[in-house]
Amino acid sequence: MTEADNGLKGGGPAASGPPPAVCTRLLSKRFGAVSACDAVDLELHRGEIHGILGENGAGKSTLMKMLIGLVVPDSGSILVDGASVRITDPVVAASFGIGMVHQHFSLVEALSVWENVALGDTGRLSQTGVRNAVGELSERYGLRIDPDARVADLPVGLRQRVEILKCLRREPEILIFDEPTSVLTPEESEDLFRSLRGVVEQEGRSVALVSHKLTEMLEVTDRVTIMRNGLVVDRYVTADADAGMLARAMVGRDVRLRGAGEPGPTSDLSVLGDEAGRRGHTPVLEFRKVEVREPGGSMELDDLTFSLQAGEILGLAGVEGNGQRVIADLLSGLRRQSSGEILVDGVEVDVGQLGSALRAGVAVIPEDRHDSSIVLEMTVAENLMLSNQSGMSTRGIIDGAVLTKASSDLIDRFAIMCTGPDAPMWSLSGGNQQRVVLARELTADPTVLVAAQPTRGLDVGAIEYMTDQLRQAAESGVGILLISSELDEILELADRIVVIFRGQVTGEMVRSEATRERIGRLMGGDLL
Repeated sequence: MTEADNGLKGGGPAASGPPPAVCTRLLSKRFGAVSACDAVDLELHRGEIHGILGENGAGKSTLMKMLIGLVVPDSGSILVDGASVRITDPVVAASFGIGMVHQHFSLVEALSVWENVALGDTGRLSQTGVRNAVGELSERYGLRIDPDARVADLPVGLRQRVEILKCLRREPEILIFDEPTSVLTPEESEDLFRSLRGVVEQEGRSVALVSHKLTEMLEVTDRVTIMRNGLVVDRYVTADADAGMLARAMVGRDVRLRGAGEPGPTSDLSVLGDEAGRRGHTPVLEFRKVEVREPGGSMELDDLTFSLQAGEILGLAGVEGNGQRVIADLLSGLRRQSSGEILVDGVEVDVGQLGSALRAGVAVIPEDRHDSSIVLEMTVAENLMLSNQSGMSTRGIIDGAVLTKASSDLIDRFAIMCTGPDAPMWSLSGGNQQRVVLARELTADPTVLVAAQPTRGLDVGAIEYMTDQLRQAAESGVGILLISSELDEILELADRIVVIFRGQVTGEMVRSEATRERIGRLMGGDLL
């Protein structure tokens, strides 16, 4: 009998103790032919942080959405403090003390931080009261933010802070966090979990943490429930588990795990030494003294200069909000520099002219696929062909048979898990949505591939696949600009590393010279 059948070994809750804060019994939900959750039993106890681990599409988020009332179960039951309840919407969930921080933001961009936090309040609204509450929560949980900032002007990391503060302000007894640290810095994550641990232990609250990060699970949780294909496949007391055990249970096979910051296998390019050794080669991408200013005049990129060679993976490291998004937007054609030059294969490109970077051979995997890379309401086939319909249309009309054949080939080649080319994009897991983006961009035969946060929100199996694909693309001669806030990812993949702070380069090194401590100092603004 497995632990999934027999409960937690070596530390399960005592039968005579108080009832769980939340308990599910045989909870099930189907979407058409897909069983998202199949007879799931889960217990969340007060005074504990309980991890929910699984691949993208394993059923974790569906389970949590049933607890918060966004999805109504087909069968099974939910108990709160031992009493059976029916949760039909988030308002009902809130009445039982359940709150959730969602992976994908539910913010109104035109409103300020404090106005978003106040959404849903009843009675007379006190701007001063809400702003003060935001300030107090920001200090308490290490999530500092300007209450008056407009959400539309905030980078993704700060938007996540707003989402978390919205939930925490309601002081829920049962807190559900769906990938809360996917866009937070390591320091911000540590502050958040340190505060949550204090609240859990001192106030007897219960936390459910949905995450794909094995290290996070091992460091933060008391217990872990592992799901695969809608089923609970294992349960562990965290102190008795290790990363290999969790990964095998999660994926169903042995997985090559990302190292703890140790440099990975070096490519031929990485051992060439300093930049002078490559001066004879024309860079496939070059930024020369590029400046970008906000409409108000403040500098977003300041005299930014770097180059990328064919077949090289150049890691661009930095705390989010220091210009990385601006660089990706420039190369996507969404922004234009104030001054300086951007060259592709030695030829200057007017990136502000729509489609010019794409025509020059630049492909982009943006950091937020839902925001600027896929259309959830379109089919998989339509998303695969968004940027290139050549050979698929006659007199402006797309040939459906040709589209289906081409997209089916890509689905097979990139092992995209879906019901077929006509599957709606929203029906795919996050990892498979990212495969669609990757397939589309790589089949454009790019000279340069910009990969911005390419593994954000992905599980260990999907991360393994994505990093393998990036390596293969570099080996084929594509220059890869890897923009990532994950230092382990930079150290594993990059041949050379450029660190930026407030839109300026603070240091550059080949991978063999890099350490977490050295990069960390540069990310904080120290100069080499």
